[in-house]
Amino acid sequence: MTEALNELGQHLELKRPDCVLSWEIANDELNVTVAPSSLVGFVEFLKMDATCRFSSLVDITAVDYPGRGKRFDVVYHFLSMYQNQRIRLRVQIREDEMLPSIIEVHPSANWFEREVFDMFGILFSGHPDLRRILTDYGFRGYPLRKDFPTTGYTEVRYDEVQKRVVYEPVKLVQEYRQFDFLSPWEGAKYVMPGDEKAEKAE
Repeated sequence: MTEALNELGQHLELKRPDCVLSWEIANDELNVTVAPSSLVGFVEFLKMDATCRFSSLVDITAVDYPGRGKRFDVVYHFLSMYQNQRIRLRVQIREDEMLPSIIEVHPSANWFEREVFDMFGILFSGHPDLRRILTDYGFRGYPLRKDFPTTGYTEVRYDEVQKRVVYEPVKLVQEYRQFDFLSPWEGAKYVMPGDEKAEKAE
């Protein structure tokens, strides 16, 4: 398997040196880093090239590296059912950069790109309907960014008086992250059923 992936990596580097910045095999998977400007052309090559035939887009996601200049890695997973191979593309972009949509090559990218926009705030140029897909209308922030608070900014509840759903700033009923992590029986003054068996065994 590794030999076949190695041959595929060499093939991609040979045929599209204008697109492939680097490639490696890690955990029996081929990872290819591509320049943002070359993304659409390279994805089309992967789909049409007889050696590749990566006709199935499996997923698009992203990884946030807040301390890095190019903050995001946008990651594409493709499957070739003809060659029984998988490939992962990685594109690094800055927070203020837009990435070209690959919908013209893979129409199934539509909802994947919307999800990446909704969760990370990454914009895809050429997308026909780039709007949130998982969060509510008017949602503030991007939940999978590492600087997004785990509590969020607002909470939603049904108000019996107004007879509708209302949005309110998050109010924590206890000091956040102040937990003693004691189980119910730790430090207790009473004997739990069965404790006498442990004492006899000693």
